[in-house]
Amino acid sequence: MKPIWIVDDDQSIRFVLEKALLRENLPTRSFTNPQDVLKALTDTPESEGPQILVSDIRMPGGSGLELLEKVKEMLPGLPVIIMTAFSDLDSAVSAFQGGAFEYLPKPFDLPKAVELIRRAVEESQREEVAEERMTAAPEMLGQAPAMQDVFRAIGRLSQSQVTVLITGESGSGKELVARALHKHSPRAAGPFVAINTAAIPKDLLESELFGHERGAFTGAQTMRRGRFEQADGGTLFLDEIGDMPFDLQTRLLRVLSDGNFYRVGGHSAVRANVRVIAATHQNLEQRVKEGVFREDLFHRLNVIRLRLPALRERREDVPMLTRFFLQQSAKQLGVEPKRISEPAIRLLGTFDFPGNVRQLENVCHWLTVMAPAQVIELKDLPPEVLAMAGTSVAALAAMPEPAALTPFVPPAAPAALSEALQTVSPAYAAPDFAPALEPVPVPPVSGWESGLQAEALALLEEGRTDVWDVLTRRFETKLIQTALVNTRGRRIEAAHKLGIGRNTITRKIQELNLE
Repeated sequence: MKPIWIVDDDQSIRFVLEKALLRENLPTRSFTNPQDVLKALTDTPESEGPQILVSDIRMPGGSGLELLEKVKEMLPGLPVIIMTAFSDLDSAVSAFQGGAFEYLPKPFDLPKAVELIRRAVEESQREEVAEERMTAAPEMLGQAPAMQDVFRAIGRLSQSQVTVLITGESGSGKELVARALHKHSPRAAGPFVAINTAAIPKDLLESELFGHERGAFTGAQTMRRGRFEQADGGTLFLDEIGDMPFDLQTRLLRVLSDGNFYRVGGHSAVRANVRVIAATHQNLEQRVKEGVFREDLFHRLNVIRLRLPALRERREDVPMLTRFFLQQSAKQLGVEPKRISEPAIRLLGTFDFPGNVRQLENVCHWLTVMAPAQVIELKDLPPEVLAMAGTSVAALAAMPEPAALTPFVPPAAPAALSEALQTVSPAYAAPDFAPALEPVPVPPVSGWESGLQAEALALLEEGRTDVWDVLTRRFETKLIQTALVNTRGRRIEAAHKLGIGRNTITRKIQELNLE
């Protein structure tokens, strides 16, 4: 990872931050004045430049705010954290207008400072991944007829600036379509600004969309440009438009009508030249009938409607998407891409994917981390996929190799699973199997607990005396691995989400050989 650059004339501040970041495995490089930073930026290749810049405001030979301005000209996407004494808070707040990521008041609490820097690092890495995806990856993938219709529609709309309403289930790729419409439009040179109207509290959404003047409300210490102003000359993507509060719908309608709006607390009209693309997973006609969505706004948005198919409507695309996402996940994690067997990909294609393409991408990321071998087999698929197929992770994981396997298929297994197993070995599909021992009556359970129960019974019947240790170790291993995948390897956050201490997760990682 690229280093975090620290700029401060106070040696003690540099020393404390360097040591704290080193404990978090975050490399650093320190400077005493802005001139040295600017010279280093000029002489250092971009691939070896800073991941984050942390700078004091008042230093001999230059100001941190001046440094911020020059750095933003050279590296617009670089997150910059401004350190300041309490008396300099006004200056720090004004730094936000210059593009600062955050300010860090002195004297600062060291753990909070490290957490802020780590948050900036994560944001920087997300931007790098997003930029890499936009430049290296295809815009959209799909060979199914339904997706070809979408591609043709994007092509027809390429030279148009008309308002588009994209409908489709969550995770089906509505934002990708919006980005493609922008990229292939006359506004491609302008900004593409996206906002999820359902993810922002109602009290903040108006300010997010239209901006606010200084003093408009408590905490509004500076003027702030809203998303409409940020998207001037480009495209504004309003995701989940069906969840927009009713009173804000009136303001949005007015902007769509004449292009003018007022910032919160403002008295002068602001004009923005913006193309609006909206998206929703809801039935807007039904929302209009229920009285929670304005009919006139619906007709204003519904100029061209583009419906995205759910993944279950384009199952023939699942193999291609799966292999693409496995490649992407391996690249993000810095590991060798895994391959997936034909039986596994066939069974994966029968899954309905309620979360659509986004869920398939998450599944591929999970498989990249959790599958034990380079070739992903049936038994390696996630529990939700195997549960749909009428079996369990534990049952498949416990199966020996086909040559040594006693023929077995669960009586209730659906045709999809039987066909997939038949591809592995005809022995799997044998209809008649009588167990050699009478089954031991156990209380019925469902879900993952049934897999645990099956594993425990199998070990007990083998006469093992270390069942508790074996299963506890496996349980803790999967739990910690899953949490680390969820937090992209951040141990402190993983420990917090699991409800355990930082020292506990560190000790467990060592005990379980998860380093």
